[in-house]
Amino acid sequence: MRRRALVFAGPRRVEIVEEELAPPAAGQVLVRTRVSAISAGTELLVYRGELPSDRPLDESLPALGGAPFAFPARYGYAAVGEVVAVGAGVPEARLGRRVFALAPHASAFVVADGDALDVPDGLDAERAALFASMETAVNLVLDGAPRLGERVAVLGQGVVGLLATSLLARFPLAALVAVDADASRAARAQALVAAVTSVAEARMALAGDADLTFELTGDPRALDAALALTGREGRVVVGSFYGTKRASVDLGAHFHRGRLTIASSQVSALAPELSARWDRARRRSVAWDALARLDAAALVSHRFALGRAAEAYARLDAGPAEALQVLLTHD
Repeated sequence: MRRRALVFAGPRRVEIVEEELAPPAAGQVLVRTRVSAISAGTELLVYRGELPSDRPLDESLPALGGAPFAFPARYGYAAVGEVVAVGAGVPEARLGRRVFALAPHASAFVVADGDALDVPDGLDAERAALFASMETAVNLVLDGAPRLGERVAVLGQGVVGLLATSLLARFPLAALVAVDADASRAARAQALVAAVTSVAEARMALAGDADLTFELTGDPRALDAALALTGREGRVVVGSFYGTKRASVDLGAHFHRGRLTIASSQVSALAPELSARWDRARRRSVAWDALARLDAAALVSHRFALGRAAEAYARLDAGPAEALQVLLTHD
């Protein structure tokens, strides 16, 4: 069949190409896409050309092949659609199933059957498109390991930040504060927890230093603020990916003598200390359950047909006040 696919042709240049799509081979399924979610993190780095060219685009996404980043590039990892054809060895009962896949933006795609995750009954396509972001949020909380009575701050209230905050709000913490310099995003978080627009306000809301701080802004400058907000022997979990941008960080007395810990959290792997009890299937189950409790409409700010993708990326690139979760529709 023929499909329309999104290609990043160069920095801030998006094109839609028409091409032939081969039928599914043995063990594969062909999916007709209904909706796909744009990531305002790594995907905007691709759009802007701010990814290092000496490393694979994303080794955790089979559809990208592990090739180094270079234009033209294809990207995306949050597609929802229906199985319309199956390859040899795949049960015909899969036909018509609604699935989620880590596939680049396109009107149709072919993936291994095992990589097409069944969308739980009762979950609409738009909410299911947030699955990758929710799985990332679940992984962040697992890596942060918040403890009873701790003071926790979440810097950055984009989609992943809001999802992580919604999960942390279930914990018996002494205090939880969401921080975003954009007042509109802070206001969204206010429905969940105390939300402020500066680190100084965050310290007041916490009534002291944070025991655990999540840096989810995507801005390297925020890492210094996260360290400053975190108290002695506290932990800073960095979920942001900065690409080619560099962070100027003060690792002086507060960090060094305070024995602070900086840890990265990346969804492609689970922490080794969890491996005896956790695997990706368990984490996915938790993420699906969390999505079922989520009001996705509160996060989706814009919807664009695939043909208007250039406009969608420009809207996201304009800054946080313009958009939150942007979806591409493929009907």
